[in-house]
Amino acid sequence: MAEVVTCPSCSQRVRVPASAKGNPRCPHCKAPLPWVVNGDDENFADVSARGAVLVDLWAPWCPPCRMVAPHLVSLAGEKAGSLKVVKINVDDAPRTQSRFGAQSIPTLVLLKDGREVARQVGAVGLPQLRRWVDSSLAK
Repeated sequence: MAEVVTCPSCSQRVRVPASAKGNPRCPHCKAPLPWVVNGDDENFADVSARGAVLVDLWAPWCPPCRMVAPHLVSLAGEKAGSLKVVKINVDDAPRTQSRFGAQSIPTLVLLKDGREVARQVGAVGLPQLRRWVDSSLAK
């Protein structure tokens, strides 16, 4: 399933697939696009296999999860072309939640080429989130 995003460079509305071989680019201006997709138990392996992926294990009834959600969208925009955000609703994806052993939400798991490199439990602000991602990917 494709998500529709607005290109930060030219403001065109563009469909972005949940998985692709490369990073999505705007077909109009060729700028990298923010990549935020919804994942589930069936498509998780496909949507999280390549590159840097930030997995957000969340639930709609969780206030801290709702607090961190806009920060993840902002971060995906800042790191367009180098970071993909995959949102996993734990109520709908119990196998994926179990795979990561997430007992508290939000749980943020940073993957690099399918391998876990860092984990953050609990809501954090955008500056802390940015530092965590940058330092974890630099290792």
